[in-house]
Amino acid sequence: MSQQVADVTHRLIPGPAGRIHVVEQGTGPLVLLVHGFPESWYSWRRQLPILAAAGYRAAAIDVRGYGRSSKPADPAAYRMLELVEDNAAAVRALGEESAVIVGHDWGATIAANSALVRPDVFRAVGLLSVPYAPRGGPRPSEVFARMGGAEEFYVSYFQEPGRAEAEIEPDVRGWLAGFYAALDGQTMPGADAPDPHFVARGGTLRDRFPTGSRPDWLSEDDLDFYAGEFERTGMSGALGRYRNMDRDWEDLADFDGAPLTQPSLFIGGGLDASTTWMADAIDAYPTTLPGLTASHILDGCGHWLQQERPAEINRLLTDWLASLPA
Repeated sequence: MSQQVADVTHRLIPGPAGRIHVVEQGTGPLVLLVHGFPESWYSWRRQLPILAAAGYRAAAIDVRGYGRSSKPADPAAYRMLELVEDNAAAVRALGEESAVIVGHDWGATIAANSALVRPDVFRAVGLLSVPYAPRGGPRPSEVFARMGGAEEFYVSYFQEPGRAEAEIEPDVRGWLAGFYAALDGQTMPGADAPDPHFVARGGTLRDRFPTGSRPDWLSEDDLDFYAGEFERTGMSGALGRYRNMDRDWEDLADFDGAPLTQPSLFIGGGLDASTTWMADAIDAYPTTLPGLTASHILDGCGHWLQQERPAEINRLLTDWLASLPA
């Protein structure tokens, strides 16, 4: 672990369902960083010191169910509204009234909904990898069940309690290495290979992971850190996010079609399925993100933006933050 990351401050602060693990560095306006699946605060290790040097108080959380944050037993405890309140609680516990929130992957969706539901707390929102798409349409489980034809979409695969755990937990380190490689711009399978987002009937997700390759950004120490966190906590808390999508659809009914009006940023990877599959959501930004002030697609980049392209992401983030109203 670099000296810059070793110098961060770790806090366990009270949240609505236990404790929230926050790692922070720097002083100034608060920027709350929210990770995705299957990651941790550590996914922002290359952003924390840069944001701190630019004059911000950068705080990266372990989302509920991950790392040192609490892991409730009730699956419903991982619904979106609970995670929104975790983020608001973190801001209050850090002694602030408002913050800019930035998320990646599931963290982008959590960040977007935090800004939507709690505009009194979150004054601007940055989204990495996953575009903003307002709540609407059919129940999510019905949509995902129709995807893939003879195969099963990974979201549906993750929704069945215990099923993905049985695949991942016997070899967390190997599974994570394969999953990260499958979605990385340099190591993902080619267009003519079976898509790793789908599971053959009776198969497992890892059947389609690349073998013998690892992303350049993923060192042995990095993989050890990620694996150690999930070996200690298990995978159920992290997978809880996928198992609440229908609950979220019900909980957020009052926000059907609602735009995000705060100043916003979007950064996507040119090779990331989240960007290509959701191109219509990006095209709709003039309506759904009327406060959008910067949008970027990084050519040749996969899903793990802030780890694949840290210098570029750091520049885009700091430029955007500097442009925001005080």
